[in-house]
Amino acid sequence: MTVDEGDATTAPRRRADVLDEAATPGPARFTRPATGDERRMLAGFLADQRTTLVLKCAGLEGELAVRSAAPSTLSLLGLVRHLADIERHWFRRVLAGQEDAGPLFSSPDSPDGDFDEAAPDPAAVTAAWEAWRAAVDFSDRFAAEAPHLDVSGDDAWRGTVSLRWVLIHMIEEYARHNGHADLLRERIDGTRGL
Repeated sequence: MTVDEGDATTAPRRRADVLDEAATPGPARFTRPATGDERRMLAGFLADQRTTLVLKCAGLEGELAVRSAAPSTLSLLGLVRHLADIERHWFRRVLAGQEDAGPLFSSPDSPDGDFDEAAPDPAAVTAAWEAWRAAVDFSDRFAAEAPHLDVSGDDAWRGTVSLRWVLIHMIEEYARHNGHADLLRERIDGTRGL
């Protein structure tokens, strides 16, 4: 039987068709309502992008530090560390005005420390996930408790930004890095479609 005759076992499949979210460990994506006000929609899309990052990293420990390809230092662990710092920057530092809420994984002496210094050490992996979860928890609380989406703060790069802009930017930030995570995870163990 040829593919043209309908042999489902040899027919090419789209990557998206491989995904069985019910059998995938971790939280479910795309479970939030598809209707509602703007804040609910933005928070839901951001939550889905965060969940995607968690799924891309599911079942890995030391492998999280596997680099994409020399000379790049891009890794899943680096993405977790980077996104923890990004969450802290936009929600704590810019919107909440917490000047002492600087990056945890980079510094002026090591501006790419979030990626360059990501090591396959269990304590480093745990610390990265704890920092990321704490940052996400703060971000979610801030977004939920803000009186409106026009709450704003000042950023050296963008100037005055609103909560609305930060939520949209964070969706874009996660979506871009989740594309990197797709390739990194496939390189580590061949997993596709998460």
